[in-house]
Amino acid sequence: MAVLAAPVIAGAVFAEEVGQVTTAFKILGANHRIVIEAFDDPKVEGVSCFVSRARTGGISGSLGLAEDTSDASINCQQTGPIHIREELEDGEEVFSQRASIMFKRIQVVRFQDKTRNALVYLTYSDKLVDGSPKNSVSAVVIRDWN
Repeated sequence: MAVLAAPVIAGAVFAEEVGQVTTAFKILGANHRIVIEAFDDPKVEGVSCFVSRARTGGISGSLGLAEDTSDASINCQQTGPIHIREELEDGEEVFSQRASIMFKRIQVVRFQDKTRNALVYLTYSDKLVDGSPKNSVSAVVIRDWN
């Protein structure tokens, strides 16, 4: 299993947890909560994204066995001079985090809108058999930082 995960981990962008709030108290195990995570676009210097997503608590959540809901929101901002490090591919995965023990992920993909000189980030969940239409989008207009 570790051998299969190695290629995924090698290109993975890791998020830093910014904060969390409890949405439901659980007597046993962790509480249900909303977690806010931040990450920088690996190919675009000067863009940071903030994703909020639901995390299931209880005993199964504490053991990493619960399936998180597909609820997520994203906001990306210019945080410095924008420098595109390499060619961007529309729909390219920028960030991914598992939302269940197997087969479900919350992910962020990027599109470049050349007409509006903007980068568009979309977060959604996918599942091997049945994904969710719940999604959130954020756009960053490429401007001079001066």
